[in-house]
Amino acid sequence: MIRPLDDVRIPDGDEARRWAEQELADPRYADAKPTWFDLIARDIGRFLADLFDSDNGANVGPSALIVVSLIVVGALIAALIIWGRPRRSQAIRRPRGDLLGADDDRSAVQLRAEAERSARAGDWDDATILRFRALARGLLERDLIDPSPGATAQAIAREVSAVFPTETSPVRNAAVSFDDVRYLRHPATAERYAEIAATDDRLSTLRPESVTA
Repeated sequence: MIRPLDDVRIPDGDEARRWAEQELADPRYADAKPTWFDLIARDIGRFLADLFDSDNGANVGPSALIVVSLIVVGALIAALIIWGRPRRSQAIRRPRGDLLGADDDRSAVQLRAEAERSARAGDWDDATILRFRALARGLLERDLIDPSPGATAQAIAREVSAVFPTETSPVRNAAVSFDDVRYLRHPATAERYAEIAATDDRLSTLRPESVTA
């Protein structure tokens, strides 16, 4: 049904301007605005079009046109490298303190030192837990493993085995010792700590390419 013309409301000048301002305030118009990079690219495109125009091309030599084109292309590439390169978001990085169910942000060197102090004091339980965490932290610092947040000792052992197949059995035994002490409350021994320490020492010097070779 067509509305009679008398029912159509025609705004006056002030009201029409207010309606227009309200409409343009909609976020979709802001999202549609070109970025600074779009504006620069547009201006460069216009500059190149004018430069290679038949009228201007007769006044500017071919060598000059090539040099200017190379400069513009180089500037665009530099801009893409500097501002267009994707950066890894800090928000999605694994927190450094998330290690085997504990909020511990110490480095591998610090954890090894703490483990040795506990071992000298005869606290084999604490020494065993700390040394396995040092083992895991050291591999994380070298970007050799990438366990998911909250990964267990066995999950870390599987990742280590994929990188260093020759260490599969020792690192699994180290993970079992960690779980026995940490979760099952089985007392650790000097022998089991020495095994974990020896495994950690070997892994800290191994390189994946040397294992492959």
